[in-house]
Amino acid sequence: MAEKDKDNIIFIGNKPFMNYVTGVVMQFTTKNAKEVIVKARGKFISRAVDVAEISNKRFLEGQVEVKDIAIDSEEFKNKEGKQVRVSTIEITLTKKK
Repeated sequence: MAEKDKDNIIFIGNKPFMNYVTGVVMQFTTKNAKEVIVKARGKFISRAVDVAEISNKRFLEGQVEVKDIAIDSEEFKNKEGKQVRVSTIEITLTKKK
């Protein structure tokens, strides 16, 4: 992925759900992005799927589509210093031609 595309990544976390949907919609409308990647890990994966679906089906209906979904896992040390593995997802939404 090119460095300039870093703006087009929405990381899902604890913020209110609609903040993420608004972020996705803004990328496509005001920043005229060709694609936006919704990323999440662990317990936020289902929220990422919801953000992608709501953005796609309710706010940008007929304008964007899911281009790719990539799943993976990352290993890191938690606060207790234990190695843990957490699942990740990347949902790529792209503007329809």
